[in-house]
Amino acid sequence: MALKQDYIRKMEIRKQRKVEAGVVSDRFPEIRNMVIHMTYFHDAKNPVLMERTINVFPTSIAYFNMECMTKGCDNGGFDLTPVISRLVKHHKKSAKGNMICEGKIEEFSSDHAKVSYQINITYNKRLS
Repeated sequence: MALKQDYIRKMEIRKQRKVEAGVVSDRFPEIRNMVIHMTYFHDAKNPVLMERTINVFPTSIAYFNMECMTKGCDNGGFDLTPVISRLVKHHKKSAKGNMICEGKIEEFSSDHAKVSYQINITYNKRLS
């Protein structure tokens, strides 16, 4: 029963964070669309757990945090919001990089999961 309550609490927190994030058109009005390609790696015999492509539109929720998928990971995940904010601030069209999960798991090493990402942004045309 405690696990179910903990899960419900975590889901409520996640839902609240999405509401607080708002929509892309409000938070990043200069973005026309964005494509985020991520490859998720974990500490296992076959290290590629998943590949994911996310298409982001002005009406999309501006929540760019992928949770760690390793069972038992506490406070982990991959937040691309700072990367996207820097891209938009400097009007850059793309970025590539890697992130390591900072979450804690007793039976795994500190580098139990990581992602490789590529972000491509198309901006609205600027009016002179």
